[in-house]
Amino acid sequence: MPSSTSAKSAKAIKAAGKSSGQSRKGGTGGKLPVKRNIPWMTIAAVVAVLALIGGIAAFLVPKYNAKEEIKNPSAYIDGVVKKDYPAGLHVASTQRVAYDQAPPFGGPHDGSWAACMGNVYTKAIRSENAVHSLEHGAVWITYNPDKVDAATIDTLKKKVDGQQYMLMSPYPGMDSPISLQAWGHQLKLQSVTDSRLDRFIKDLRLNSNTYPEVGASCANPTFDTTNPPPFDPSKPGADAVPMDGKGLTADTTELGGAGQSPGGIPNFPGGIPGMPGGVQTAPGGSLPGGIPSIPVPTDEPQPEAPAPTQ
Repeated sequence: MPSSTSAKSAKAIKAAGKSSGQSRKGGTGGKLPVKRNIPWMTIAAVVAVLALIGGIAAFLVPKYNAKEEIKNPSAYIDGVVKKDYPAGLHVASTQRVAYDQAPPFGGPHDGSWAACMGNVYTKAIRSENAVHSLEHGAVWITYNPDKVDAATIDTLKKKVDGQQYMLMSPYPGMDSPISLQAWGHQLKLQSVTDSRLDRFIKDLRLNSNTYPEVGASCANPTFDTTNPPPFDPSKPGADAVPMDGKGLTADTTELGGAGQSPGGIPNFPGGIPGMPGGVQTAPGGSLPGGIPSIPVPTDEPQPEAPAPTQ
């Protein structure tokens, strides 16, 4: 018969075996943890696609914004005043227009435009002639001679002198030192260093979205650039033509902004239309008064004249 000590030892050994078995079954059940794989290739591909999309957006968005700005510059240049005016309404050289803005930038105007081939006028010119220049796509820079110094005038002159579809003149009594006018658009500035000055010229000069007489020339041999029609600072009288042009008949040859034919220099036989390709001559092959035919300036190289034949 086994002793009590042997029985106790057997029980202890059995209990220790059970405890060891339970330890091996607990926790992870005796299995090693599985290593997690990170999909680096997939992440790299996603990053590359996002970078490509960002690059395309960075390239296309500025181009889209620039295109939209040209369509409507007033929405992108702070401070620009925009107004809609009827086009092709002409007044006689003796008539005044009761303009609603000073300087004006649209509305009825003289049938003859102020030459705007980079002309710098040292005297104030008649508003009715200058407004017609705006209808041709020009930018008219004006300044108050009492509010600017000689250095400012020189800086403005460099932006205009010799530049096609630009003109500049003093405008006495103006409420700002500098003002820029394009057809239906105006920007008044306090300083010639304002960055909006160059932006206005870039966006509004010859912008076919903003002026009526697309294709018309700025050269005008009938306009006296040495002694231009003078500016009249007095208030227009009761007989002045109103801004709506009541009583006037629109010249349909000057409504080229919607794809129609542009007009030309008035009071010349044959009309002398200011269309691309040159100012055409009157019947007979020459302009009245012996004025030579005037080609429209171009940046393209001109062919040399053929050598005379013997």
